[in-house]
Amino acid sequence: MFRPKKRPEKPKPADCYFCQAKTTPDYKDKATLSRFVSDRGKILARGYSGLCARHQRGLSRAIKRARFLALIPFVAKI
Repeated sequence: MFRPKKRPEKPKPADCYFCQAKTTPDYKDKATLSRFVSDRGKILARGYSGLCARHQRGLSRAIKRARFLALIPFVAKI
């Protein structure tokens, strides 16, 4: 009897940064927010950032709020 090959399992992403630190994303913390923004100024996706869904939503809200208040730039300098 023929058995199909198993697909290789995807590596499990690292645990959420904010769950480990037991904090929430804050728009005033520029150092933490800049970790989750690409060099072009885009918010990193969950797959790259390794955040859980709840903290990813809060992070995007915090980044957008910080951009609006001019704490972090909308785009990177060229």
